[in-house]
Amino acid sequence: MYFLDVMCEPLLPFIRLVKNGLIPVIQIGIPIVLIVIGMFDLGKAVVASKEDEIKSAQKLLIKRVIYAILIFFVVFLVTAVFNIVAGSGNGDQGTAKWSECWNDSRL
Repeated sequence: MYFLDVMCEPLLPFIRLVKNGLIPVIQIGIPIVLIVIGMFDLGKAVVASKEDEIKSAQKLLIKRVIYAILIFFVVFLVTAVFNIVAGSGNGDQGTAKWSECWNDSRL
């Protein structure tokens, strides 16, 4: 555990920020914002009661929902791939896998 004490301790605030702040904002926050903005645009088009604006707003909402789903699953996929790669290291000779720092950063 020497590696974890020496190398992980200074990095723990950064790792916690990324793990508990940045990743959830990207994975959850951005898709929600995209969908809400799309719904707002569609609502404006419906209130305007113009058929061509409604159709274009529907297409834009569908595109934003697709983008939101892609963003959610890309973050999930990247996290899963990094966990698989992290599990394949050997962690011998006084070093540890970087996944131990990641997992040690739980609050």
